[in-house]
Amino acid sequence: MPLSAARLDSASLLGGWQELNAAATIPHCVDNVERTAAIENFRRLATAGPDGPQGTFKGPWFADSDLYKTLEAIGWEAGRSGTDRWAGLLSEVAGLLEQVQAPDGYLNTYVQGTPGREPFANPEWTHELYCAGHLMQAAVALHRGSGNERFLTVARRVADQIVRELGEDGRPIIDGHPEVETALVELYRETGEESYLRAAELQVERRGHRSLAVGRFGSQYYQDHLPVRKATEAIGHSVRQLYQAAGVTDLYLENGDETLLHAMEQLWDSAFGTKMYVIGGHGSRHRDESYGDPYELPPDRAYAETCASIAALHWCWRMLLATGKARYAEEMERALLNAIAASMDHTGTAFFYSNPLQLRTGHDGSHEDAPSERLPWYNCACCPPNLARLLASMNGYAATSGPDGLQLHLLTAGTFTGETLTAVVETGYPWDGDVLVTVSGGGELAVRVPSWAAGATVAVTGARVLADPVPGDYLRVSCEDGATVRLTLPMGARLARADERVDAVRGCVTIMRGPLVYCVEQADLPEGILVEQLRIDPSAPIAEERTQDDVTPVRLRLSGTIQPLGAELYSTYGPAPEARTPITFTAIPYHAWANRGPGAMRVWIPTA
Repeated sequence: MPLSAARLDSASLLGGWQELNAAATIPHCVDNVERTAAIENFRRLATAGPDGPQGTFKGPWFADSDLYKTLEAIGWEAGRSGTDRWAGLLSEVAGLLEQVQAPDGYLNTYVQGTPGREPFANPEWTHELYCAGHLMQAAVALHRGSGNERFLTVARRVADQIVRELGEDGRPIIDGHPEVETALVELYRETGEESYLRAAELQVERRGHRSLAVGRFGSQYYQDHLPVRKATEAIGHSVRQLYQAAGVTDLYLENGDETLLHAMEQLWDSAFGTKMYVIGGHGSRHRDESYGDPYELPPDRAYAETCASIAALHWCWRMLLATGKARYAEEMERALLNAIAASMDHTGTAFFYSNPLQLRTGHDGSHEDAPSERLPWYNCACCPPNLARLLASMNGYAATSGPDGLQLHLLTAGTFTGETLTAVVETGYPWDGDVLVTVSGGGELAVRVPSWAAGATVAVTGARVLADPVPGDYLRVSCEDGATVRLTLPMGARLARADERVDAVRGCVTIMRGPLVYCVEQADLPEGILVEQLRIDPSAPIAEERTQDDVTPVRLRLSGTIQPLGAELYSTYGPAPEARTPITFTAIPYHAWANRGPGAMRVWIPTA
């Protein structure tokens, strides 16, 4: 569906988040790409004299991408709300790109602005095609959002240079960080230029033949260890793995090569079936920001980079379009409402780069690689503008439409205008399970029923139910004009456990309510009691508390005991000498943690 056909209710969780993004997050990103010299790197080259540019390139070599992702966010936001708030910035930056771009179309301020650097001389680490991909995606967003032609012209010149220099008769180069694949496909969709689609295909087919310098993390770090049809285990740098998968799926959507889809389904089963955190996070190793072995999911050492969860959502979206299977939409929702939501604070101006599921008492959060609370920006600032571009386009992920009807994938309040019918959705989800859809027009309405929603019920007027609600599938209703469909989901809290092979949380449970994962924070415990002392009673009822707090409107009260602390680091095993003290304690949604200052936190709680 066009983005203009999907409108989120600003009073909903997702709609309010999108408004916060427009009011706070995008301006924050604009300020920071200026402060950190991402724009200044372009000005430096644009004003270069006969002796070359003054000063040196500043920031990481992929700093251009921080600017491009921010521009993409502006493009989607302009299309959503019609804002021209950043018209001056867009005009200036378009002019800078036009001035800096080389006659052959090449554009990269690190390479162009660093003496001795040549284009594509070190593709394993220079991120040249990665940055080019983000420029293409920004150009597409600005063109769709506001009809801006200047960025699209620049991006096409970049893509044309890639086609000439790295095409079938050119240098067989791939980038160490996949991303350009999906961007080239999207640029093809926007322009109809088939050479861009062929360039994407070449990037996919060339990968996996160990053409890149190995480096200290090995070929799998770059996703260059096996051809894509054989690389069916999620491995290596998690963001690169997920971006690569999104690009391969995009290619399948255009060329219909079933071998690509088959490989992606196997890869998805590996990533989501054996290596995903319960919050929808990906990547368990800090050393190389990578996936670990199957079931290697330590909660306290979870890397779970924000960009990885965003990339996972992008991939699931493409797999959903390719197959229509509800499981992909469910994993989009899991990541969105847990890992991604947790990565930004309630002001929209502070962020987590990694998203642990446990923060220990006494944690040293002095370094930005593992802070105790969200930070305004990072030296490697990939995540904040990535969030901004996702949120600005979030309404586009909620629904799809075709000639037979409309499908609702994300359960959120809003208005969704399809080809044959319009659905007005009223709901307080994920805080309550009542989803009321009023239809105008006619056709089939499909509403996703979450897999955890056993016992869901449906009531309809002026429509015919084609099937009863089946958890993990779509409820399908044949609607005429004026029909209403009310889906009621059971929202009682429940406990979940991990597979026994997840050694790190054996004997623990996590608390879930609807699609939300809950956690326990030190801030909610009595003085003198540590998070590490809690033991939950899995047989005790869980009570709900409604609050006036917009961040945590539904809290949970649980029962358990306090485990006495030992006097020694190691002691002889035996029955605990002291009686355990009963306790009731509070759990809050995981996405709301660390909004009250730093402190210990746990998602997985040992059982009593």
